[in-house]
Amino acid sequence: MGIESYGLSVGSLPHGQRNSIADVADVKVGHSTIEDPGRGLHTGVTVVVPCEGPVFSTRPVAAAHSLNGFGKTCGTVQVAELGYLETPIALTGTMNVGRVADALVENALREEERAGHALPQSVNPVVGETNDGRISRIQARPVGTKEVLAAIDGASKDFAHGAVGAGRGTVCFGLKGGIGSSSRIVDEGGRSWTVGVLVQTNFGRMPDLMVCGRHMGPQILERIAEDTDARAPEKGSVMVVVATDAPLSSRQLGRVIRRATVGLVRCGSYMGHGSGDIFLGFTTGLSMGAEGSALPTCERVPEESLDALFRACAEATEEAVLDSLVSAEAATGLDGTVYHSLTEFL
Repeated sequence: MGIESYGLSVGSLPHGQRNSIADVADVKVGHSTIEDPGRGLHTGVTVVVPCEGPVFSTRPVAAAHSLNGFGKTCGTVQVAELGYLETPIALTGTMNVGRVADALVENALREEERAGHALPQSVNPVVGETNDGRISRIQARPVGTKEVLAAIDGASKDFAHGAVGAGRGTVCFGLKGGIGSSSRIVDEGGRSWTVGVLVQTNFGRMPDLMVCGRHMGPQILERIAEDTDARAPEKGSVMVVVATDAPLSSRQLGRVIRRATVGLVRCGSYMGHGSGDIFLGFTTGLSMGAEGSALPTCERVPEESLDALFRACAEATEEAVLDSLVSAEAATGLDGTVYHSLTEFL
């Protein structure tokens, strides 16, 4: 049930069949959720698988952008430099990044071995994170190889949204955050392309929250005035993963993913000091292939046609954030703070 279930809508472009990042061909998403109340663990990992077959030898064209760099991501420097992925994109809690990166290397080795390829001597694992320490005992670092491989092996077109996987312990605009997703279809120059977005939301202040153009934050704050945490400074982060089937160069893709900023602002974010706002993007419409392969012949979207993709990214990001809020059920933090679901106020 997305935001449309409440009679609300975002933007003007149509969305895909699933209204998720999985509307982009070959893209799948998997989760592993750790739920152990006795140990204070409410966390997990979410993996975006960008293609069929080994990611390392396919090398989908990719881009990375840091809007506000208060984050502990892994692998984004090489993505920005070389413009392609070598592993799926994994999202998790801050303290799990190193363990998840190691698991992605393990997965790359097993995929290449299964494909009969020579094993790589270097792998660039891509991991994003937000700090879920308000709801989960983050220092336990419970996400490891078992959970990451399970998320990859269980990845599918139809995946859960809300307080699952990497979104299990997140907080967004003082409400329960999580994993959200949306998509948009654009027609340009006689061609149809899909832009899909997946977010891990852990950012924003309740007084700033906008829902489809309505400034709802102050109204919600009035109703839960006893919850002082809702007035606290912004201290979370957001990961935005953008996928498309449009044939874009890494430079063009970077231009597109930067428009996720528009979607975040429409929800009320101002990217505070303590917020890491990191964007990753890839296209299934163009890949680099294995090292040493022949020079590829490839088409590119004309620069003047990018406007439609810019709009699609902005709209899908805004709706993905709202989707994370309406898909997540209320949760209680480690200190007893209740993080309500947005559905309680719609």
